[in-house]
Amino acid sequence: MRIVLVGPPGAGKGTQAAFLAKNLSIPHISTGDLFRANISQGTELGKQAKAYMDAGNLVPDEVTIGMAQDRLEQPDAADGFLLDGFPRNVRQAEALDRYLAEKGIALDGVLDLEVPEEEVVKRIAGRRTCRKDSSHTFHVEYKKPEADGVCDTCGGELYQRGDDSEETVRNRLDVYHRETEPIIDYYKQQDLVSTISALGPVAEVTQRAMDALKKPAKG
Repeated sequence: MRIVLVGPPGAGKGTQAAFLAKNLSIPHISTGDLFRANISQGTELGKQAKAYMDAGNLVPDEVTIGMAQDRLEQPDAADGFLLDGFPRNVRQAEALDRYLAEKGIALDGVLDLEVPEEEVVKRIAGRRTCRKDSSHTFHVEYKKPEADGVCDTCGGELYQRGDDSEETVRNRLDVYHRETEPIIDYYKQQDLVSTISALGPVAEVTQRAMDALKKPAKG
């Protein structure tokens, strides 16, 4: 299957993408991984992306599209893929459609993970990260540490990262609504969208997504 996963920050796209890709035996292709791989390998596109990022600028669509197309050319993506974070806007969605049309293939579905905005703010702004090991994360409501402000694993101090602040989260949501959300309507015109609730246990959300993929897409 060839799938695009869409949803606001905090919807759990990365988690769901990993589970869905495993269940469907297709590669999970995320924009973050594309950037990291190209930069670490020193590819021409990676060098271009790094230059923009180092200057504090957004990476242009052309560079992101080029990275995605290069990745889709890899053998493991021949029989399907799950795209997470790409396309980010309608221009990238149109470029993806043109690329797939040239290959004589098409998307099978677009999964739109839906979560209320205030829940997004609560999920992200409530996160606390260990200063000693950033892989140790907790939440003031959903995953409380045994001792307030102290990592259960290593005893490090827990803090709120700058990009987890409520102000930053709301800014990210504004960018999502302005740039990425329009691709949902774009794909609805192709009858590809299935909107599912991203609330509840991870396994339940994954099952909703799997069920949606078995049925004709609906907005």
